[in-house]
This record gives sequence, structure tokens and C-alpha cells, in this order.
Amino acid sequence: LFPSSVATEQQSMVLMKRLLAISVSCITYMRGLFPESSYGTRYLDDLCLKILREDKSCLGSLQIVKWIQGCFDALEKQYVSCFSTFFNEVVTELYQFKFKYKTEVPQMDIVSNQVNIVNGVCSKDFKQASRLLIRKLYLLMQNLGPLPNDVTLTMKLLYYNDVTPEDYQPPGFKEDRSPGDLLFDGNPVNLRVGSVSTGFHLMKVRVTTEKKRMVTVKSNLIQENGPTQIFHQGLDCDEEEEE
Repeated sequence: LFPSSVATEQQSMVLMKRLLAISVSCITYMRGLFPESSYGTRYLDDLCLKILREDKSCLGSLQIVKWIQGCFDALEKQYVSCFSTFFNEVVTELYQFKFKYKTEVPQMDIVSNQVNIVNGVCSKDFKQASRLLIRKLYLLMQNLGPLPNDVTLTMKLLYYNDVTPEDYQPPGFKEDRSPGDLLFDGNPVNLRVGSVSTGFHLMKVRVTTEKKRMVTVKSNLIQENGPTQIFHQGLDCDEEEEE
């Protein structure tokens, strides 16, 4: 499911793409957006994963697959800084995938809790981080309250403006002329789900949901898996402080 090693930028890109595809598939499956026929089955250790596939009988899932492929194009070009998906115009849930490229980044040694600056990551480290990220995302999905009956899913990309051509639009996307701010339903709380770094790429995953819908998430996700943190913040993809 994941590369056996990440010694090159190309191998790192494969990992980032798979993590993004698995994560978005997890979100759509666990929130009950599409029929079973829209998913294939893979296994991550003892965890059964449902992965979106091109189901011609379901136009909605086909569109999501097209958007994921468009994000792949922006990733390969190192243009995209944040990939966001959210439910409804007045946002019910927001999922953010933030990307950085070719930088020395802090790596957490999960066993010793020591932070070191490194250029590359051994296979054990990035695989463990990848498994933890997916498991925590699944756990979060299991503990969120149900979505409204009438749900619209939207995906947006934000770019690094200093390197992205002004007229660039990845396949499946178009220019967004709406105001940049998102209006959230209720009192939003942001969850740091986790991050995976290879030394070539860094991906962070954040989930924002209404505070009242995540009482069980506090105990099941945050307290049992210590690194996850909860805090209030605005709904934007602006550069954050390094962790």
C-alpha cells in the first residue's frame, strides 16, 4: 500500500498521493456519501480501507476522483499549498491537507519523543506515521455526529503564489471567484489529526467541525493519542507556526 522506501523525490510523491487518496476516500466512505460500488478494498495491517475508484454508475464519486487527480497534478508541479474539502456552503465539516516541499522539517521520533532535523526518513518512521494518520482519521470519522440530510461536498486548492502561474488551473478545477472566507455552522473547533514527512514532502491533516458534534472525539481521539491537539482557530489555510 505504501512504498517500501522513500529515497527519492519520486518515491515521496507516490506516498503523498496515496495518503491523500486514502484520506479523501476515508472521508467520503465514513460519511456515507457514495454507494459501496464506488469503492475498492485494501488492507492496512488489520484496518480495512475503502478506496474510491472510477464508478461510472455514480457521477458524484467520479467527480471526486477527477478532483483528486487534479490535485495530483498540482502536487507534482509543487504549486498546491492546501487542499480543502468541506460540506455545504455554510460549512458543517472542513478537512485540510497542507503541503510543503523540499525543506528540512522536524521529525518526531515516536519512541523517544526526540525531535531532529533530517533530510530523509527511514521506512519505519514514515510508514508508522502514515499508519497512525490513517487510523486517527478513521477513528475521528467514527465519532463524529451524522451529517445533515442535504449535503454538498466542495473541494478547493490554495497555491504558493510565488511559483504558480496566474492562469494555472489543474484538471477538473476552475477559478474560484467567491469570497475567500468560509462561513461555519456553529462553534468551530480544529483538530490536528497528524502529519507525515519524507524530507522531500510534508503533509499535515486538520479537521474542523462543530464543537457540539465531537464530545466523544475528545476522549477517544485526543486523550488516547496524545500528539493530537484541539484548539479554536479561524477557517483558513494561512501559514501556521511550525510545530
